[in-house]
Amino acid sequence: MASTSSLNTISSLKLTNPINPNSPSQTPKLLGFNLSHSFPSLKFSSTNKDFSSTNTSKKNYSTTTRALFFQSNKPAVAESPKHTKVQELHVYEINERDRGSPAYLRLSKKPVNSLGDLVPFSNKIYSGDLEKRLGISAGLCILIQHVPEKKGDRYEAIYSLYFGDYGHISVQGPYLTYEDTYLAVTGGSGIFEGVTGEVKLRQLVFPFKIFYTFYLKGIADLPEELVKAKPVTPSPSVEPSPAAKATEPHATISNFTN
Repeated sequence: MASTSSLNTISSLKLTNPINPNSPSQTPKLLGFNLSHSFPSLKFSSTNKDFSSTNTSKKNYSTTTRALFFQSNKPAVAESPKHTKVQELHVYEINERDRGSPAYLRLSKKPVNSLGDLVPFSNKIYSGDLEKRLGISAGLCILIQHVPEKKGDRYEAIYSLYFGDYGHISVQGPYLTYEDTYLAVTGGSGIFEGVTGEVKLRQLVFPFKIFYTFYLKGIADLPEELVKAKPVTPSPSVEPSPAAKATEPHATISNFTN
């Protein structure tokens, strides 16, 4: 317990610089230095809670803060142009009876064409004017329905057409032996990479002659070699030119698929 003399000594002391908690001029001195000297642009309010800049409005301060925290530094990325033009490509598919095609696999084990029968095939393809050998077709048809009243069948076809160095186009959809039909273009390679669209299949002589009209989207302009010539009018009697049939150099495309 403190002695009485000690308490008297303490009580006799006078604070030479008493602090008034309500005086804003005293607040900076509590920190041991004068803030007004270190931060001349700041003013302290009497509540000691709010401050503002003499050179910057509250609105500008808020905007600057948002810019510091939310401004994206990611560089702008330019989108690649999309090809929306529809391009027509005409192709003849001709079975010349020299490739062992088609092969009919009667998996249904029934005497008439029935669901489940398979028909793998590969035929030669030519340009629409029949002057150039382009390559081959290759794929598979699955019999879905025999239609005796129309003297034909409905197949689901999955196949590709190969164009030598240019690449290939893949298609899928219905193949009706008794009327025209449309299949979806599902993709491709080479100059046909990323291709979409559809193809009209016109049956000329089943299963030996077919005329295709492709409506292609999503790719750059096709080379003139494939599209410049006017197609021969489709008919059961069409035949490739002798030079194209003999695959003479001037009547084929580069490294045509055989």
